[in-house]
Amino acid sequence: MTISTLVLSVAAVALLLTLLIGFTTKRIENWLISFLQNFCGVLFIFSGWVKAVDPLGTAYKMEQYFAEFESTFSGTWFSFLSPVFPQLAEWAIGFSVFMVVFEIVLGVMLMIGSARKFTAWAFFLLVAFFTVLTGFTYLTGYVPAGVNFFQFGQWGPYVETNMKVTDCGCFGDFIKLAPFTSFMKDVFLLVPSILFLFFHSKMHQLMGAGARTAVVILGTGALILYCFSNYMWDIPHADFRPFHDEANIRLEKELEDLAENNAEVIAYKVTNKATGETAQFPTEEYLKKYKEYPKEEWNLEQIKADPIVQVVKTADGYGIPSAEGESYETELASYLAQQWDLEGDTTARVVERSKISDFELSGGPEGTDVTYDILNNPDYSFMIVAYKLYTEKEEVTTEMLRDTVYRVDTVAVEDTIKLVRSIDRVDKRQVERTTYHFEKGFLDPWTDIVNPVLAEAQQEGYKVFAATSYASPEKLAQFQAASSSDYPFYTGDDILLKTIVRSNPGVVLLKNGKVISKWHYKKLPPYQDLKANFMK
Repeated sequence: MTISTLVLSVAAVALLLTLLIGFTTKRIENWLISFLQNFCGVLFIFSGWVKAVDPLGTAYKMEQYFAEFESTFSGTWFSFLSPVFPQLAEWAIGFSVFMVVFEIVLGVMLMIGSARKFTAWAFFLLVAFFTVLTGFTYLTGYVPAGVNFFQFGQWGPYVETNMKVTDCGCFGDFIKLAPFTSFMKDVFLLVPSILFLFFHSKMHQLMGAGARTAVVILGTGALILYCFSNYMWDIPHADFRPFHDEANIRLEKELEDLAENNAEVIAYKVTNKATGETAQFPTEEYLKKYKEYPKEEWNLEQIKADPIVQVVKTADGYGIPSAEGESYETELASYLAQQWDLEGDTTARVVERSKISDFELSGGPEGTDVTYDILNNPDYSFMIVAYKLYTEKEEVTTEMLRDTVYRVDTVAVEDTIKLVRSIDRVDKRQVERTTYHFEKGFLDPWTDIVNPVLAEAQQEGYKVFAATSYASPEKLAQFQAASSSDYPFYTGDDILLKTIVRSNPGVVLLKNGKVISKWHYKKLPPYQDLKANFMK
């Protein structure tokens, strides 16, 4: 779904509700205000719901914003605010639940006309806050690396990769909005929010005052429990992320890589490092004049066509054309034929890059990449995902080590010469060692729930491994010992791991690179149930 489709759908629902209220209750004083009540109410309820199914996702987005604000205010007149944001990040999940519940309840209050003056002001302030937030996100695209946001004189041309937060998360993972689109959405919502301030007395009201209050109170309580159920006790029941059940990570990763490689460079954009002057040329034209833009003075950016993958119908099934134009049968082609519901002889579609492209794990022998060993495993395997290993404290101790340096001398013995090794000197050096003490509340799910279940899978020959964020070998080894985990620990990007499963730890069942199912550790079934229901 696109933002245009969403807006049209919300507008259609709002229009039907307005007509229904107008012709059945006779409570509408101003048709435009009532329509805007329903439009903004439905939009806020939907926007809040797609985040309520995944409050951890909103919390992670807030952590990104807090980190960006910390670095933005650091080194400015407002540097005294910087230490506040890491503290706020610790409460990100609380802020997430509050904001999600508040957004949905505010949408309900708009639709039923509850506490009209308060609702009008609350809606205006929330929209104004979102406008500032999305505006900041978009404007960071003009801030080059190494330049602070408040150094306005050093801003350059807009570059999307300058942004640390690439989307606002307004609709969670359901729809990803470009920063400018998100900003304009909030600017648009400022119009009805201002109208509500001046004409709140014209807003329609449904039911009696007591009933409206009861709806708000009961709805707030139910929504809080609903949000908690989607991260404290279970993973989200609706998964809009690319690693959902039945997602084939192996083939999707291959597809996105193929599309990226197929994306032809159609133009080059050059930007003067000193003046910010930009120019863009088609590929052939740039190749003729590239000497006029030396890299010491100009930044170069490739402009690529849309990443497209083409599938053609062949005598044996489906194939993907090779670079020479000859089609060949592949597993990926057959997979796409099923996913795309192909009709006709040829289909070409744009394939957008997702987080699946970033699926990489390392930690094999000598730190080697194990990504494709995992994805190409034809049998069932269990991946325990923990984006962070929580420590209670870390103790750093210093030890004195002695390094003995030997000297080799030649000694004549009768008719031969022998090499004799003797001590030359003893060097002393200090070595720091870190001892990690892990939180008991974090260890218990491993020792009491996850490991006992997966130990049975290991006994039957299935591979079990853990995936966690980058950490030192010492920390991983100490955690393995503390949690009695006798399987390998691999490491990867923490944002990737947060995307895979909303539980720390969470368990993912894989087969041949495909996600069979996922579980919050509190909902992990006994192994025999896993085997009977999911490993067929």
